[in-house]
Amino acid sequence: MSEHKITMTVNGREVSGNAEARLTLVDFLRDIIGLKGTHIGCEHGVCGACSVIIDGQPARSCLMYAVMAEGLNIRTVEGLEGPNGELSPLQDAFWENHAMQCGYCTPGMLIATHALLEENPNPNEDEIREAIGGNLCRCTGYQQIVEAVQMTAKKMRASQ
Repeated sequence: MSEHKITMTVNGREVSGNAEARLTLVDFLRDIIGLKGTHIGCEHGVCGACSVIIDGQPARSCLMYAVMAEGLNIRTVEGLEGPNGELSPLQDAFWENHAMQCGYCTPGMLIATHALLEENPNPNEDEIREAIGGNLCRCTGYQQIVEAVQMTAKKMRASQ
């Protein structure tokens, strides 16, 4: 199968690589450019583990071919960290609230909740649950995730 050279912006950096037409974006991110934070789960767009932000909107990277991302702006879970590699307030709140146990869903949960907080800095519990509703977690019961997002929103409001 022929390969296509593609270029996109990932976490603020322009990256290029070769991809077969059928290679998914999640496989490109993990295997071609070495960003392993985005997890591969169901490979059917159901679990949310592969979520990334594409041009400002959360999306399932297992449902998109890498060649379709040509010229797009992608943000992965690695792109949520601070400028010096420190945890973002959201990542820190996940840690503080034990919002991750096995950690498999965590990248997708962080992407979903980050996108929510970008759009709505003061979400209520129902809005948080709606935002994470497309992400499966078998460990936490979701409550600690909701609490982590509430903590982050509160800290964001306090710092303004």
